[in-house]
Amino acid sequence: MNLNALEFPRTLVRPELLHQECWLNGQWQGGDPDKRLPVINPATGAILAHVPNMGYSVTSQAIANAQSALAAWRARTGKQRSVILKRWAQLMHENADDLSNILTAEQGKPLNEASSEIAYAASFLDWFAEEAKRIDGDILQSPVSGQRLLVLRQPIGVCAAITPWNFPAAMITRKVGPALAAGCVIIVKPAEHTPLTALALAHLAYEAGVPGDVFQVVTGEPEEIGNALCESDIVRKLSFTGSTDVGRMLMAKCAPTVKKLSLELGGNAPFIVFDDADLDEAMDALMLAKFRNSGQTCICANRVFVQSGIYSALADKLIERTRALKIGDGSAEGIQQGPLIDGRAIRKIQALLEDAVSHGARIALGGHVHENGGTFFEPTIIQDLSKDMRISSEEIFGPVAALYRFDTEADVLELANASKCGLAAYLFTRDHARIWRMSEALEYGMVGVNTAAISNEVGPFGGIKHSGLGREGSKYGIDEYLETKYICMKV
Repeated sequence: MNLNALEFPRTLVRPELLHQECWLNGQWQGGDPDKRLPVINPATGAILAHVPNMGYSVTSQAIANAQSALAAWRARTGKQRSVILKRWAQLMHENADDLSNILTAEQGKPLNEASSEIAYAASFLDWFAEEAKRIDGDILQSPVSGQRLLVLRQPIGVCAAITPWNFPAAMITRKVGPALAAGCVIIVKPAEHTPLTALALAHLAYEAGVPGDVFQVVTGEPEEIGNALCESDIVRKLSFTGSTDVGRMLMAKCAPTVKKLSLELGGNAPFIVFDDADLDEAMDALMLAKFRNSGQTCICANRVFVQSGIYSALADKLIERTRALKIGDGSAEGIQQGPLIDGRAIRKIQALLEDAVSHGARIALGGHVHENGGTFFEPTIIQDLSKDMRISSEEIFGPVAALYRFDTEADVLELANASKCGLAAYLFTRDHARIWRMSEALEYGMVGVNTAAISNEVGPFGGIKHSGLGREGSKYGIDEYLETKYICMKV
């Protein structure tokens, strides 16, 4: 099928990066032509492509392919794997415009955000290319003479990753990069909404020298593919980014095979602004933390807590800046807010707003489907909220800023920690003693202090409580793909 004959919004320099087949064992495989899934442009509703609806048997074959490839890949030196990963990152930079256009078309985010994501995604390949050369062990002091105690760090083996639609490039490289660096092989199941970015990355990975059976991409039925990955004794590690409910389900399904798990799940991030904060700095950060990707990020500011002394001033500034956001198709120039991913996302936001209003909340701006129609939703500000409303405990995942007033540090700490989730939190104050107190007391895996720009390849990304297990990125991220072996040697 000719993709360019469909309604793809922009001409690509390299149209060969667009694929409608799975990447399995070094071949593009289309599967049953009568069982294909449409890929929809959320901004227009147009069909961009059709990808294979693969299931259990194809996934099982991909697992067998991966097992066959493992020995040769893990036998390569860290330096050899590093060269390939660096080349892959370079190819991503060289093809950044095409990758950004593909990403925006299927996901909806503005082109400037898509471009930033491609650079962010490539940074993980660069980072883990270096980490591949630093997988070291130890020689320990023996308590017994005549022995040597050795510790090796070895690749865990065949891995699997199930990735989300909100960051379809970065969530792949953040998992695949450390897996390949460690000497593992990996199968990726991308989200049904955004498979084209994953397939384009697989194309470039192969060009960079990643063998076709070392990194495979299978699209299709989530439950069948997930079951095959979870039930297999060959797959020793599963990494998942997505909702807490699905994470719990995958955790249960992996229990019989005792897999190693990395779970980056839902968030309910508090964004705390004290009276002494730099208000302009806090506002810039809030616009980023709330409205980036139309509010569809796991570390999005879900609850905005503002101290009473500046509450009105911040609310007025937020309304002014939010009203000025330019809404539209992310492929157009100057757009700051794209569509939501689908109708289900719209319905969830509407239900949260209706519940809040029914319990006394007040919508200060927005609150409706945007005049563009489809899955566009007005950037919204809601006030007079209380902790018993659904919006206070559920992840919004949309362009809704929920404002809460607080009086004391003790009050806001209690409110902020009153969540089952513990992914990210944000704190704005000039009081350095308070920074230490709050940063240590907030029950979250990541805390941004006077900044919302916390995501990078160097920091360990992940949460606590119901927000998941493990860390991604950073020097800690490669540990998720390694096992520790102890050797006690008589000499």
